[in-house]
Amino acid sequence: MTWERNGYTLRPARREEGDAYFRAGFDPMDPEVVRLTGSQKDFTREEVLGFFLACFDDPDRRDFLLLDPAGKIIGESTINEIDWEARNANFRIAIFRPEYCGQGIGSWAVRTTRDFAFETLKLHRLELDVFSFNPRAIRAYEKAGFRREGVRRDAVRDGDGYGDDILMAILEDEWREVKAREAGLDG
Repeated sequence: MTWERNGYTLRPARREEGDAYFRAGFDPMDPEVVRLTGSQKDFTREEVLGFFLACFDDPDRRDFLLLDPAGKIIGESTINEIDWEARNANFRIAIFRPEYCGQGIGSWAVRTTRDFAFETLKLHRLELDVFSFNPRAIRAYEKAGFRREGVRRDAVRDGDGYGDDILMAILEDEWREVKAREAGLDG
């Protein structure tokens, strides 16, 4: 399965892309990506490749890469921690470089991954957490139908201050309603 929009592609990651994945997102990591994701600043090539390859052996996750029109990896979208019995999972996304932000690419990838979670994986619930100092991501998630469920106040550092960690989720019946609205807007 592969999805395309305006020349951008979202598709499952491939084992042979480990080096390209490392170069795209981790060599070096963009400081704003580190800030908005809460990631550590530096990873070695071996750490990234080890993690990347281990993902393919985990039956409880699905990893997708986001590519620009030239085929360069610019981000990732992941459904992980899948609980098959409860039919729920975690979701995360990262755009690796700021020049790709603000163009609707991330919002499209959020909606596409969300749809995969409910249509293909048959999940009941998809959840995520986002930092309060990432309003662009919050808007994208809300537009995709995610609702705020809780807040861990002052749970993350942001420079000299703190930010909240916001829990958001969408349930399958809410997703159906959002999809119906989106179909009405497209029609």
